[in-house]
Amino acid sequence: MARTTEELEAYLQKLERRFERLDEGTYLIAGAPNQPPIALRVAPPVIVLQVPIGPAPEGESPPVARLFRRLLELNGNDLLHASYSLEGKQIVLGAALELDNLDLNEIEAVLADVDIALAEHVPALREMVQDKG
Repeated sequence: MARTTEELEAYLQKLERRFERLDEGTYLIAGAPNQPPIALRVAPPVIVLQVPIGPAPEGESPPVARLFRRLLELNGNDLLHASYSLEGKQIVLGAALELDNLDLNEIEAVLADVDIALAEHVPALREMVQDKG
């Protein structure tokens, strides 16, 4: 179980995930080509993973409502470990895991969840934002 940043880095290396250490406890984990990096922050007692998806549209139009409905559907049906949320005016994909219980399988599952969301959900979500009319 990972209790230190060194153990977390060892997990990332075992998973063959390229990463950059920005400062003590903050990392950028490379995703697939043409995908944004995943920000990971060790903030005991948890680690937090986040990827900004893009600006959230404003207003109460039907297309905006459809986008937010779709985000909730994805949270409920497609994502097991991560979820979409709003941070200020940004749509964010994120997850949090307990540091004391973190093991290799758990970090691998969360990263896989985020990778799939970035590859499959985000292009369709961006289209919805562009087509909001």
